[in-house]
Amino acid sequence: QVQLVESGGGLVQAGGSLRLSCAASGRTFSRSAMGWFRQAPAKEREFVAAESWNRGRLYYADSVKGRFTISRDNAKNTVYLQMNSLKPEDTAIYYCAARVDSYGSLYSVNSYSYWGQGTQVTVSS
Repeated sequence: QVQLVESGGGLVQAGGSLRLSCAASGRTFSRSAMGWFRQAPAKEREFVAAESWNRGRLYYADSVKGRFTISRDNAKNTVYLQMNSLKPEDTAIYYCAARVDSYGSLYSVNSYSYWGQGTQVTVSS
């Protein structure tokens, strides 16, 4: 059974940092693109960051570019999201996701086959 389990969320003041982790089990994702998405109350789930598997290319939403960094440790089957200079508008549930084929845009929720349960990030002003 494939599982993605996020951790590292919490409450932080504006300007602070958090590091989210997503541990995968049930299969290896070293040859899968991995992504992070987030969903704020009453809003649609939106793309945050992604990393392709073959050339390690990184993709970011404009709203987080320069503040967030996605990375992975294939030996641990884990992907990370380092979040710096957090803002109240970053408050959301953060989800990691895995794409197991090469179809569709890395920016689209529909391109990902596996999802974690989410971890809450709350940034106070």
